[in-house]
Amino acid sequence: MRKNFLKKILTGAAMFSVASMLFLSCAKDGKDGLTGATGANGLDANQTCKLCHNPAMVDSVSAQFMYSKHDYGVTGETEAGNTGCGPCHLQEAFKYVCNNNVPVAFVQDPVTGKWSNPYASASYAAYGKISCYTCHDKLHTTYGLSDLTTFTTVAPVPMTMWGGAKTINLTQDGGKSNLCVKCHQPRPMAVSNADGRLFPYDSLKNYPNITLWDSTAGTTANTWLTPSYRTHVHYGPVSAVVAGMGGIEFTGASGYLQYTNSKHTTVASCQDCHMAPMTGQAGGHSFRVRNQNNEDAGLTSGTTWNFNGCNTVACHGAPGETAMSSTSGNLFVTTRATVKALLDSLANHINLVGGGNTHPILHVDATTGTGLVTNLWLGVSSKNYDGYLDIYDSPTGSNPNGYWVTASTVPTGKAKLPTLKFVHLGAIINFQFCLREYSLGIHNTNYVKALLTNSIQALKDAGY
Repeated sequence: MRKNFLKKILTGAAMFSVASMLFLSCAKDGKDGLTGATGANGLDANQTCKLCHNPAMVDSVSAQFMYSKHDYGVTGETEAGNTGCGPCHLQEAFKYVCNNNVPVAFVQDPVTGKWSNPYASASYAAYGKISCYTCHDKLHTTYGLSDLTTFTTVAPVPMTMWGGAKTINLTQDGGKSNLCVKCHQPRPMAVSNADGRLFPYDSLKNYPNITLWDSTAGTTANTWLTPSYRTHVHYGPVSAVVAGMGGIEFTGASGYLQYTNSKHTTVASCQDCHMAPMTGQAGGHSFRVRNQNNEDAGLTSGTTWNFNGCNTVACHGAPGETAMSSTSGNLFVTTRATVKALLDSLANHINLVGGGNTHPILHVDATTGTGLVTNLWLGVSSKNYDGYLDIYDSPTGSNPNGYWVTASTVPTGKAKLPTLKFVHLGAIINFQFCLREYSLGIHNTNYVKALLTNSIQALKDAGY
């Protein structure tokens, strides 16, 4: 027992000694100690974040963005994996084509001889819903305000529709509009024969009487284009209209207008009007000018407008200028009524190839209701055209109720699509341009009036 007691005392003394040595070792100074030179003061990360993340900036932007179709649209899900559509519908695909400067000129395979459009993303980048990072791809790089003012692209935009032969460059406001143009532009058409080359659009105006589609020869004999329900330049012609280029510019000796542009082409940027101070659901990062609960319901009596961007001292709010409003005569009401009448007239002349409006060539969609309206351009024309062609494809296709047929076998109750000339396709493209730019000429009144007026005259000259 005495032995054990002594052992405990000795063990305790040893532990005390070791602890004392450790304490002395930690407390002493010297080359092996922990005390060193004082470092430079670091930045408070929380304070840097507050430069952007505050009620007046990112917080308000996120609230505005909820009203934007960029946010509530579903293409981020439906187009995931689609490398061809992805550059305009998917965030990472958009950044891919911008960062890699993907070209838009059609290229020919040296072995097969076939042409293809290279404007696509890599498969690994074909995903992502549109978000802040789509346009501001340098966010959270320096954590300073410069991250917000640096955009994914402001470079001039070679037009995909024209395979790069035409380039849109809206230089006002530091070229910010080019960021919008990158997506909001018309898409290309390819010829229907096996080589798939870009359609020669200039031929539509230079050789208007060439046969585009021969109704009597059958689909295999058509070397230019076999029309379908979706024969169109897609949904984004607005940038081409604003820039005053890309349409089929018919010319002639009599009855034709000169192709000129309104002031918007060089004075106003997309952001000036579409990111104006908020009014209701329109403005800011909603990118909307229209105030309407269901933006997909087309133009209705419930449509109101945000003119805050128009009525600035640099534009219609300048001394002596007439302010823009929904009742402004020449600035708004008269212009839109004139363009709508021209759209209706052009539609009538196009439809003459099929015998008139009894069975129009142009597709009509007057669907209404409380849900999603399928015709985004409802109300833009009097008969509610949507820019498609009324061509039947199949009982389960995109247009199962279509009247005209391009196949060799014509189902009961349908009819063979009449022969179309180059002038018809040119007029149809211009009709799509001026219908789907949506503003009824406000974006670029002079150019829209010229496209419509001259298309009507070209059809008259061709006997329609």
